[in-house]
Amino acid sequence: MKKLSNFRWVICGLLFFATTVNYLDRQVLSLTWKDFIAPEFDWSDNDYGTITATFSIIYALSNLFAGKFIDRMGTKKGYLWAIFIWSLGACLHAGCGVGTGWLKAAGFTGMMGITISVWLFLACRAVLALGEAGNFPAAIKVTAEYFPKKDRAFSTSIFNSGSSVGALAAPLTIPVIAKFFGWEMAFIIIGALGFVWMGFWIWLYKKPSENPRVNEEELKYIQQDEKAEVKVEGVGQEEKRISYAKAFSLRQTWSLILGRFLTDGVWWFFLFWTPGYLSDQFGYKSSSGMGMALIFTLYAIVTFVSIYLCKIPTYMVDKKGMNPYEGRMVAMFIFACFPLLALGAQPLGAFSAWWPAILIGLACAGHQAWSANIYSVVGDMFPKSTIGTLTGIAQFAAGCGSFMVNKSAGKLFTYAAEQGDAFTFLGYSGKPAGYMILFSYCAVAYLIGWCCMKSLVPRYKKVEL
Repeated sequence: MKKLSNFRWVICGLLFFATTVNYLDRQVLSLTWKDFIAPEFDWSDNDYGTITATFSIIYALSNLFAGKFIDRMGTKKGYLWAIFIWSLGACLHAGCGVGTGWLKAAGFTGMMGITISVWLFLACRAVLALGEAGNFPAAIKVTAEYFPKKDRAFSTSIFNSGSSVGALAAPLTIPVIAKFFGWEMAFIIIGALGFVWMGFWIWLYKKPSENPRVNEEELKYIQQDEKAEVKVEGVGQEEKRISYAKAFSLRQTWSLILGRFLTDGVWWFFLFWTPGYLSDQFGYKSSSGMGMALIFTLYAIVTFVSIYLCKIPTYMVDKKGMNPYEGRMVAMFIFACFPLLALGAQPLGAFSAWWPAILIGLACAGHQAWSANIYSVVGDMFPKSTIGTLTGIAQFAAGCGSFMVNKSAGKLFTYAAEQGDAFTFLGYSGKPAGYMILFSYCAVAYLIGWCCMKSLVPRYKKVEL
């Protein structure tokens, strides 16, 4: 018997690096706005909240089309287009400062109460969001192509950890680049990484049955869940597509929608606002040694704890004999309890900034494990030919939730700062009260999401087209 090849893990590595670049591109703004961009353009928290919220809603809308686009174009071409567009959008941010001066000279200062600089950043974030919307539908589809169901949660957790690794690398690189070369170069250098990735994808990716680097034994391992009559890709049921009308009529779809809508805003809130929180509450700028150490520690916890947590579903299936969905739901209840730790961030922050960093890190680790398993649920319940579409719908819901959380955060923090001691919550006043409100939502969102998912799909049921 030939030795099993392991090229599927090379593909998983490519997905990991794409997701890392994806999150590095998102983080450039969050790590430069407070200390570099806001002083230059006189931004408020509400301005930044508008930018992050708009990114979220455009990202959400783009996902509705990105999933269909990936299903129709295929993972190779679809992924190439996605990363090209988002890398271009990331680099375009560098021109916002130049564009501001030119448009001001022409007499245009903004409209709808939004300044010119904010409009320019909104345009660049729109391009970034359009491209980034393709990352997860493509990555989830590739995972379903290259891994059997029992390995998908673990493989998804590995590539999905690219989001936390990107966030981990960001505080060590982006503020340093911005400090010594200007915030514009931070966008250009980080954005250019996507173009490098494209070369490796063109070279290495083919479908498993067509890839000469995948031997016969590995192909059998990858296709172990498939019935004999549909083992050959592209035959029978795998060719069928799903309409939006059909998708939205299914309880399984609504389970995914609510699971993402209620929880993804938590991750994006911490991703976008934590550097500003550490600067506001503790005076540690993102470019300071302590600021970088705190954010690095936070995402180090996210990275390693989330990968360990994602082994739980495999344990439930292999050791406890549960089906993949049942094992995932047990594991996801455990993950949903981790964000409860965010309730201690503000109280323990009175003693040291390290406590919020650690507790937020553990809460976000729970999110990453939760997120990886929701992605895997798509592959469990839906045919491969529909995965891009369903993932896009779920991502749309996630973006809508993120829009609401981030826009609310910007308005809340601006209002709380203006009201000062007149605004109170759970013993906190002013802006700290605003943070406590958001941390309280973050703490309970996952348990609410889990209850909704379990109510809609109490037992595993495969979708038949």
